[in-house]
Amino acid sequence: MTPEEALAILAKFRDEIDAIDRELLETLNRRTRVVEEIGRVKQAVNFPVYEPKREQDVFRNISENNRGPLSVAAAQRIFERIIDEMRSLQKMRIDGGKS
Repeated sequence: MTPEEALAILAKFRDEIDAIDRELLETLNRRTRVVEEIGRVKQAVNFPVYEPKREQDVFRNISENNRGPLSVAAAQRIFERIIDEMRSLQKMRIDGGKS
């Protein structure tokens, strides 16, 4: 393989990654809209934002449904970050954007 061929192949893969990233972003924004609705319900009945049992349910769900090649541990770390951001969003909304 020549360097030019390698660059062409890499460009195709990078275009594919860019498309996947846009899909991920769309999915994350869809998830965020649902989280905002959950936050409104929690706020209406004064439920806490942080629910450790629910987070464990999420981790169990992703662990049971992960088909790889991403490891379960890696998937859990990614979802920990997603959940952390969603929790921050809920707290910010409840505080009226003051956080």
